[in-house]
Amino acid sequence: MHERHLGDPDLPRFEGWWSTAAATRFEMTPVSRPPATVEAWQISNPPIFAMGPVRTSLELFDAVGMPTLRARSLRLTGWLESLLDQVVADRPLRVVTPRDPDRRGCQLSVRIGAGSAAELTKRLRYEHGVIADAREPDVIRFAPVPLYSSYLDCWRAAAALAATVGRVNP
Repeated sequence: MHERHLGDPDLPRFEGWWSTAAATRFEMTPVSRPPATVEAWQISNPPIFAMGPVRTSLELFDAVGMPTLRARSLRLTGWLESLLDQVVADRPLRVVTPRDPDRRGCQLSVRIGAGSAAELTKRLRYEHGVIADAREPDVIRFAPVPLYSSYLDCWRAAAALAATVGRVNP
């Protein structure tokens, strides 16, 4: 890529996940904000050597089978949902993911009310070892992935959320 093309917004190019500036990539805004570097020309195609682990993971999915994974996903997500129901009962939190398992995957979203979703996910991670996803301004997401998450992971996530977010009426 010649440097004279880097800052030309009128030059047509494909845009993808990786063509968005790294600092804002996870904001997932509807408008791309490419950096004025060669990275703006990336179109999200993975390097060939990175596809080796992907192929292996697809073989794992084939070995286990999607019906088995979906059944486990329903059980794990249902268990996490029941735990979160207990946590949100006396806290300024609300599960906003559809309750019908046919209308969701393995991810549950919790509206936190006040505060920063990013700050809460940092606290969950660094104080409790629980990884959640932030959707600013006020939603965090938990995803008990059926291939490698456990019931203990679900319990730990709910317990960490309960310990991190104070009760409404202590």
